[in-house]
Amino acid sequence: MTYDRLVCANCAAPVSEGRCPVCRAHRQRLQQENFFAGLNPMALVVLLAVLVAAVALLAHQTV
Repeated sequence: MTYDRLVCANCAAPVSEGRCPVCRAHRQRLQQENFFAGLNPMALVVLLAVLVAAVALLAHQTV
């Protein structure tokens, strides 16, 4: 899950807005821990497709 959909329990605002210190702390922690947090789902699909194509190409070359 990306942090832009999370709602802060402290201020009831989206965490991505960073309205309170709790939001800002959680937003910073999520950005540091999750490399894929900034990617949208379509970018992940494209990345997966490229990976599958590369594996298929390597498998075809070794045969």
